[in-house]
Amino acid sequence: MAVMETLAAVEIKGNLGAIGYGLAAIGPGVGIGYIFGNGVQAMARQPEAVGLIRQNMILGFAFCEALALIGIVMPFVYPS
Repeated sequence: MAVMETLAAVEIKGNLGAIGYGLAAIGPGVGIGYIFGNGVQAMARQPEAVGLIRQNMILGFAFCEALALIGIVMPFVYPS
């Protein structure tokens, strides 16, 4: 019984923002995978549109990466 009471009284230390960012980084990672996977398929199907497809892939990648960078900054802006 005393063990359960001491376990309940244990205080969580550290920055929980790091755990939150680790979970939030999954979204942009999946998004970037979709962008490049579908972009390569589109280039294989229409080789004449490679320039336009590549341009849109890079733009989508930049937006997804911006979300990841915003996520890494937020724990520093609003520390717990």
